[in-house]
Amino acid sequence: MQKHHLQCSVRQKRKSQGKSVNVAPNLLKRDFTASQPNQKWVTDITYIQYGPDILYLSTILDLFNNEIVAYKLYTHQQIPLVINTLSEALEKRRNPKGVIIHSDQGSAYASYEYQNQIKENHLVSSMSRRGNYWDTTVIESYHSNLKSEEVREREEHFMRYFNEERI
Repeated sequence: MQKHHLQCSVRQKRKSQGKSVNVAPNLLKRDFTASQPNQKWVTDITYIQYGPDILYLSTILDLFNNEIVAYKLYTHQQIPLVINTLSEALEKRRNPKGVIIHSDQGSAYASYEYQNQIKENHLVSSMSRRGNYWDTTVIESYHSNLKSEEVREREEHFMRYFNEERI
């Protein structure tokens, strides 16, 4: 580049627009206990390497007994992934009201569509502080175990085992 008197252009850093409008307060505050089912749910998305492809697993876990309420496996991590996971959870649990649904501040969770679905179903949104995975440690731990036990091709069997057969 010096020989030909060329210079690279330096991209300007984008300035943050501040907090997202749809960031909910952290109501969970690392209290990972629940006295009854459908009181507190935690949710997250993780990626799973599936041969040459990457799949995205969205999971909702009930903190009462650490049971997986619903999950979806898609080829993308866009808004429909989290909305459809939440819809499945609501259907399986017969549309409970007042459930705290805790997530990180990911764009899918902070989206208007997702937050509107939470409001329309009379749920309560809660979000971790930015960049703080300790606030979602239960679901992060579940995803870590899922990956380490190499059940990628048998996720349905693992979900059934996790919910029904383990001691």
